[in-house]
Amino acid sequence: MHIVLFEPEIPPNTGTIARLCAATQTHLHLIEPLGFSLEDKYLKRAGLDYWPHVQVSVWDDWETFLKGMAPGRLVTTSARAGNRYCDFQYEPDDYLVFGPETKGLPPHIQAQTVHHVRIPIWGKVRSLNIANAASIVLYEAFRQTGVLEDK
Repeated sequence: MHIVLFEPEIPPNTGTIARLCAATQTHLHLIEPLGFSLEDKYLKRAGLDYWPHVQVSVWDDWETFLKGMAPGRLVTTSARAGNRYCDFQYEPDDYLVFGPETKGLPPHIQAQTVHHVRIPIWGKVRSLNIANAASIVLYEAFRQTGVLEDK
């Protein structure tokens, strides 16, 4: 399983997701431009001392990522469109793709993929925090694929 952050903007969110990836042995892909430096103190603090345990790849742009990624399906996320995350059938080599915190994935990336998931939300909240969303989707993917029992 892979988590892909397309142009992430907020260092603590990326740090928290890096910690999630360290805890679950999930490959983290960061697609530039990033809204921060990888040396950012808030990024480091959120990831604590787990950064050495994160398999992380940084890609220059979306096209470079697509050319360099290993086989697997792209599963994009959205606050409003796609199958409910728990109704989608995940596969062990899926790439779970999350967009920038303030605007989500651009339409041209959504259009390049056929697998889209969303987490239902109610009320006046526009979206969930990206680190929370990544945790929800990743653990559901692990539950479905039986990975949690194997680790």
